[in-house]
Amino acid sequence: MYDILFENATVLAPDFSGVLRNRVVGITGDKIALVRPMADWHADIEAAERIDATDMLVMPGLVDCHMHTGQQLLRGRVLDSLPMVWTRIMLPFESTLTPELMTLSAELAALEMIKSGTVAFVDAGSYFMDRACDVYLQSGLRGVLSCSTMDEPGLPESIAMTTERAIEQADELYDAYNGRGLLRIAYALRALMSCSTELIEGTAEHAYSRGAMLQAHMNEYPAEVNYTLQRFGIRPFEYLDQLHVLSEDFLAAHCLMLSEEEKNLIVDHGVKVCHCPFSNCAKAVPEAPSLRSRGIIEGLGSDGAAHGGLSLWSEMHLFRSIMNLTHGIQIASPTIMPADQVVRMATENGFKFMGVTDSGRVEEGARADLITVSLRNYAMYPSGNIVNSLVECATASDVRDMVVNGKMVMRDRRVLTLDEEAILAKADRYQEELNKL
Repeated sequence: MYDILFENATVLAPDFSGVLRNRVVGITGDKIALVRPMADWHADIEAAERIDATDMLVMPGLVDCHMHTGQQLLRGRVLDSLPMVWTRIMLPFESTLTPELMTLSAELAALEMIKSGTVAFVDAGSYFMDRACDVYLQSGLRGVLSCSTMDEPGLPESIAMTTERAIEQADELYDAYNGRGLLRIAYALRALMSCSTELIEGTAEHAYSRGAMLQAHMNEYPAEVNYTLQRFGIRPFEYLDQLHVLSEDFLAAHCLMLSEEEKNLIVDHGVKVCHCPFSNCAKAVPEAPSLRSRGIIEGLGSDGAAHGGLSLWSEMHLFRSIMNLTHGIQIASPTIMPADQVVRMATENGFKFMGVTDSGRVEEGARADLITVSLRNYAMYPSGNIVNSLVECATASDVRDMVVNGKMVMRDRRVLTLDEEAILAKADRYQEELNKL
């Protein structure tokens, strides 16, 4: 007896090299219990839910390795703005968040991720994160969440806090939500310029003593690199290395301006690196092929709705193009970042990024975090190479079904865990207020 059966499916091969056609995929509990040819299948086997997956690809769900729930309501307000958008737009906005607005932000983010095939995510931190956790518990998504941790003098009064209080609020979120449902709580350094040395050391100590991950925005802007150079005489990763903060549980977002020594530190400590292509286009281009050649685990992130939405399909399209333009053309290598590696970054690598090592592949024994993608539509059909078409052509609207940890979260584009219409009605009221500005 299977809980869910996908029949007549095309399946993404576990090595991401191609697809396996005419397969049946069976799920029992939270695991993939069966992947075999339809020719070997007996139709009288019982299943609680049978899904005809003809003309659909069954593949691992996508993982957003760096997003911001608290910036979901900033959509459309950052593009074409003068730098630095962090201090001019984002920080002032987040300082006006309320528990109710964070709930709406999380509901909209969860809907967008589900509809676009993102089964798991890493939130870099904001405020009223307990409200976000409550929504994500209901959504059924797999998530790693953090508080926004800063003790910089001069922050808006509503978010200003002492070093002790910044660490304390992270502990409170960890104690309340870590391990509940599919949620894990990480600790975070919002930006090195906004965190004292005492806060960095204290946050790392609290995180690692609890076996939690620690995440930070790293080398995103020249000003951040110059900050540690001017104050300490060393670059950001070298600074954190001196503080004994780097480890295989350290998640570094952006990493755009790296010295060779910093790359070596990332390798030596097993740091994981997340690229956010659309957001980073306004800043710099990462040396992703160089990092990949060193064995560094790289994931993809959206950087939140304020930077172009939460669709990782869009990020994959852009990332492949940027890598070819900036790195491939220089050495006449059209495969500087092959399509299968881009898909792996958005799936299997993302789960490794989160510490979930038994997911990200469609094979027996793997955790059942799956989506289906329509193959017979005007964007995807016909295709001479489906893996290439995922990177070149697939969009969020091509995702049909979602299974997270063995549970159906979306069926034929109908979200099963959240009330989509009620959430959109709340968003309508927020939009009416925006229109008055």
